[in-house]
This record gives sequence, structure tokens and C-alpha cells, in this order.
Amino acid sequence: MEKNKKIILSVILSLTVLFLAEDIYSDLKDGATSGHIIVELIIVSLAFVGSIIVWKDFFSMQADLTRTKHELKSAKIESLQWIEKNQTQIKGLGSAIDLQMEQWQLTASEKEIALLLMKGLSMKEIAEIRNTAERTVRQQSLAIYTKSGLSGRAELSAFFLEDLLGPG
Repeated sequence: MEKNKKIILSVILSLTVLFLAEDIYSDLKDGATSGHIIVELIIVSLAFVGSIIVWKDFFSMQADLTRTKHELKSAKIESLQWIEKNQTQIKGLGSAIDLQMEQWQLTASEKEIALLLMKGLSMKEIAEIRNTAERTVRQQSLAIYTKSGLSGRAELSAFFLEDLLGPG
């Protein structure tokens, strides 16, 4: 359940508890039967327990969200630190990849698609990014594989990464 729905449900249950408690107090003053009071006490108890469960779930969700935001922020910082630390190697690898793609005589569009393929994007995602048809991306991917002599996405990525990863 999304955040706003949980808040609304929690408020409704809390208000129900308050109104029922007031009704029970009024019924006691007016001399209502014990059976009627017991039924209303059961209802107010259930609403109260439900309210506590939903509020607890809401606060737990908020804590999870805060923790996830913190983890994401830490991951971004770590990523930026890694990039900064390895800037020379990243530029060198980028230049080497670009040079190899020129040797394969890839067009600018094919180069862009090749890079997106190596990043792991799907054909559909690449088509959306490039604002083109998925079929066009597939055709350009085939041209990349033909020009490079590679059989697919895995070989394309491996071509550039195999020596970087070392043995084992």
C-alpha cells in the first residue's frame, strides 16, 4: 500500500476509534444494555488494533525509505569517488573503445548503440533513449556484430573487458 493510502487509512481508523469511544461513553450514560456496550467495545478494540498495525507499518516503511535513501546516497558518493580515482584509466578505456569502433567502421549511431548494449540496456530501452523504433535498433545491432565479427552483446562486452578483468 502506498504512503498516502496508509496515512488515510490510519487517520480513518484513529477517528473511528475516537468516535466509537465517545459513542460508548454516551451509551453508558444513557443506560445501554451490556450486550450493546460489549459489541461496541469489540469494534473499538479491533479498530484500535488495526490503527496501531497500520501506523506501525507506515513508520516502518518510512524508516526503510530513509535507510534506502541513505544507502543510495552512499552508493552515489562511492561511485563518484571511484570515477575520480580512476579518471585516467576511464578516459584511456573510452579512447581505446572509440578507436576500435572506428577500426570496425561503425557509424555514430552504431557506436552509440554498441555502448548502450555494453551497458546492458535492452533493445526496447535503447529505442526509447534514441527515440527510434526497436526494429531499427535491432538492425543496427546486427550491423555492429557483422562489422566487428562478433556474435552478440556478450562477445561485444567481452571484447573490451576480457583483458581488464584478468585471469580467473
